[in-house]
Amino acid sequence: MSTTTGTSASITKKAAALAVGLGLVTLCACGSSADDQGSGDSRTVTLVSHDSWAVSKSVLAAFEKSSGYQVKVLEDGDAGQAVNKAVLTKDNPQGDVFFGVDNTLLSRALDNGLFQPYEAKGLDRVDARYRLDDKDRVTPVDYGDICVNYDKAYFGEHRIAPPKTLADLTEPRYKNLLVTENAGTSSPGLGFLLGTAAEYGDDGWAGYWKKLRANGVKVVDGWEQAYNEEFSGSAGGKKAGGDRPLVVSYASSPPVEVVYAEPRPDTAPTGVATGTCFRQTEFAGLLSHAKNAEGGKAFLDFLISKEFQEDMPLNMFVNPVTDDAKLPAVFTDNVPAVADPHTLAPEKIAANRDQWVKSWTSLVLK
Repeated sequence: MSTTTGTSASITKKAAALAVGLGLVTLCACGSSADDQGSGDSRTVTLVSHDSWAVSKSVLAAFEKSSGYQVKVLEDGDAGQAVNKAVLTKDNPQGDVFFGVDNTLLSRALDNGLFQPYEAKGLDRVDARYRLDDKDRVTPVDYGDICVNYDKAYFGEHRIAPPKTLADLTEPRYKNLLVTENAGTSSPGLGFLLGTAAEYGDDGWAGYWKKLRANGVKVVDGWEQAYNEEFSGSAGGKKAGGDRPLVVSYASSPPVEVVYAEPRPDTAPTGVATGTCFRQTEFAGLLSHAKNAEGGKAFLDFLISKEFQEDMPLNMFVNPVTDDAKLPAVFTDNVPAVADPHTLAPEKIAANRDQWVKSWTSLVLK
């Protein structure tokens, strides 16, 4: 989803999103040796994911014990990177299940035949609004909102009201304060771009970004750099000397700053501009040429089990999609309600995403 402190290392296990740094491929072996990678071992399930994957050891151990499968996790960089690599290796995949493709990139994965159909057990417990593929090639796992976060201390000290909406970000009082991720390489960066397209339409989003650029928006490659290095409100940003009090992150980022802080504060030191949010849904799928398809199916069942869904919020800092999962108080107390997030139909994203990113790159980066 490379950090500088123990706290920020924990934060890289997500703040929605879901999408962090641009690193080398890292293998996290959770049960068996790396020599089994790609071997088709019928008792090993290999999960390919972005860097934000996290699960409690006890919850994973319970799955391994009950299913008889050992799980290995291959973390493959930011969500955008991971999806692109999975598409390139689809005929000889790195694993059996891919987790972390979201609604901004879903059409790319489906159009390239990345997944094979499988209706996971318990899918009837998943809210219908998150089931975006009627062929069940992907299983909804979580959702979150990509939003601008702000450093409460900065705005308090400067006696400036934090922004609330996308339009606010273009005002002179917020000049040189915002850092965002590259829409071409980062899932939250792309989500933020799509949010502006949803707000301003085909004819207006480019004009909005011209105003943001004139107002000093800074663009970096991925979420980890933006949040843990550039953002003054995060534990990592404070350590790294970050000087941007506004960052594109997630509505669920504030509880991260509470859970991993020592001592733990009563309230989060960061806030969320709820009028800037874009709703992101993450999916997992059984890879088309998975060597252990049966194990992969069992793992997909596990991802929407009550045990895993209730484990997610304080590990990956995302919201469960099943109707029976309960959220912990520290999560609900520090994640603001996003009553009306920006959304776009998958068909609209599919038809325009690549051209929007190309135009955005020319407009903002060149």
